[in-house]
Amino acid sequence: MCGIAGIVNVSGQAVEPAEIERLTALVAHRGPDGAGHWFSAERNVALGHRRLAIIDPGPGGYQPMLSSDGRYAIVFNGEIYNFLELRRELEALGANFRTQSDTEVILAAWRTWQEGMLTRFNGMWALAIFDTETRELFLARDRFGIKPLLYAMSPDRLVFASEQRALVQSGLIAPSIDIDVARRLMLDAFGVEGSERTLCREVRRLQAGHCMWLRGGRLEIRRWWCTLDHLPSVPDTEAERVERFGELFRDAVALRMRSDVPIGTCLSGGFDSSAVICEMAAHAKAGMGPRDSAAWRHAFVATFPGASNDERPMAEQAAAWADVDPTFVEIGRNDALTDLDRILDDNDDVYISLPSAAWQLYRELRRAKVLVSLDGHGADELMGAYLQEGQSGAFRLRNILAGAASNSPLARRCIDILRAITVRAEGHYFLRGGLRGIPAELPLVGDGDALPSEWGALNRRLYRMFHSTVLPTILRNFDRVSMAHGVEVRMPFMDWRLVTYTMALPEASKSSDGYTKMLARRAMEGRMPESIRMGRRKVGLNSPMPEWLNGPLSGWAAALLDRNVPAFSELVDEVRLRKTVDRLTAAKKWDWESVGRIWPYLNAKWMMARL
Repeated sequence: MCGIAGIVNVSGQAVEPAEIERLTALVAHRGPDGAGHWFSAERNVALGHRRLAIIDPGPGGYQPMLSSDGRYAIVFNGEIYNFLELRRELEALGANFRTQSDTEVILAAWRTWQEGMLTRFNGMWALAIFDTETRELFLARDRFGIKPLLYAMSPDRLVFASEQRALVQSGLIAPSIDIDVARRLMLDAFGVEGSERTLCREVRRLQAGHCMWLRGGRLEIRRWWCTLDHLPSVPDTEAERVERFGELFRDAVALRMRSDVPIGTCLSGGFDSSAVICEMAAHAKAGMGPRDSAAWRHAFVATFPGASNDERPMAEQAAAWADVDPTFVEIGRNDALTDLDRILDDNDDVYISLPSAAWQLYRELRRAKVLVSLDGHGADELMGAYLQEGQSGAFRLRNILAGAASNSPLARRCIDILRAITVRAEGHYFLRGGLRGIPAELPLVGDGDALPSEWGALNRRLYRMFHSTVLPTILRNFDRVSMAHGVEVRMPFMDWRLVTYTMALPEASKSSDGYTKMLARRAMEGRMPESIRMGRRKVGLNSPMPEWLNGPLSGWAAALLDRNVPAFSELVDEVRLRKTVDRLTAAKKWDWESVGRIWPYLNAKWMMARL
């Protein structure tokens, strides 16, 4: 896991060493274990790398790395979990290896299979490979966009990096605000990350499951992965389906325990993270595999004393089941303003709340020298979880609307209008222009995919949440706040084999008898605490925002609203926004609904002031 960067001067002009050094330094937090740079013979191509040493942490894993014949240079951010199996396959084809790293396996795979290597990888990645003979650059991102890759292209050069802020602060581009994106973020913070556009007009996002070539000064982008093309046949009986899910989940956890450094988990006490740590314990008890980390008994729990979202009792149950002594990280009223600007800067985008809790949790992992965390992300969007009463009328209505949105631009526009009308009726709509100012939707990866005709509303909704809206945004957040401290997050529920299998299942396997994630719950019977396995409570790792905005954050919010940010004022009716914020604060009426609607405006103003 690392930070990557690169500059290609398509005009042929040499890259100044200070340029690539500065760009690489701007992602130094992602890789505190070393820095490296590489220049092409003509010096018009430069690659940069900041290393977080997880696999082969010695000199053998240094990047940028050259292939054995010197033809290819790579910078890579991520992990290829099945690198041992691929290495054996490549050795049988005649490949020789000098290191124990997964990066060298990627280079050998590229020499053997070129783009075909991507479908063979089980992992997460953003990578760039330069061919010194053809002078072509190849970039690719993993199936579901777990690892980020941002770029800016001008007539003279291509610049890329792991984070938007690195490009903005590099001095290599002249940043400006994309007004359409800003408006979309304030109305729907989940409606941007799945697109190619960012808050900075000049910066583009290589979308999940896409690859890109730079050839002759021109970019060629294509989608290399579509989940629908890889849906397997599923067993006929529910018992067989449960058994197969359990097999896939256990193997996904086992593969992600491969590490040459200590690993652990962020434990919330909910089903997802509890299932992960319990399976880690089961795998260790059954016998560790090659390159598995024996130092895995680490669980970190964010606790919120006195707050409604505190899950400490359940986390203690899960830790006891796994025979792990947890580390508790207390987050309280006094933490609202601690490192606030740094946390917002590290998050590098607009969201519906302040990610202080997750940021502080991963900081504790780094302090404890636990550099890898196996977490439960992806399960909610894969199998449903955001409403616990799965058969409620509201649940069915949201499924129907989201199902219609999955393959109809007109339906998506109608939903946008309905959302704006609802938010406006609640007094939480502040974009200038009223309903005429509703921002146009951005094309999101997966929108327009021809979903199977037999899929019902729930499966259609989950497909869009997983690929296009909610999950891409959550993945971005957790990448940024974990890598801010040089901690790698691995996600067993996002193993591509488990994802395609679960996507192919009928809806009753996911939501039945008033429960979501029904198949997973059945697969974990006897393998985790029963109270958690069948628990309905869903909290999520969120900072106690209502309590904070009713108290210590109120002054910060007022001071932010006092600032003059012309670009923000052009988009937002700040008088109405200020009145609403003041009213909520004076009455101490902030709740999760008002936070989710109004925080994106505050977050956006903070970011726009820095662009």
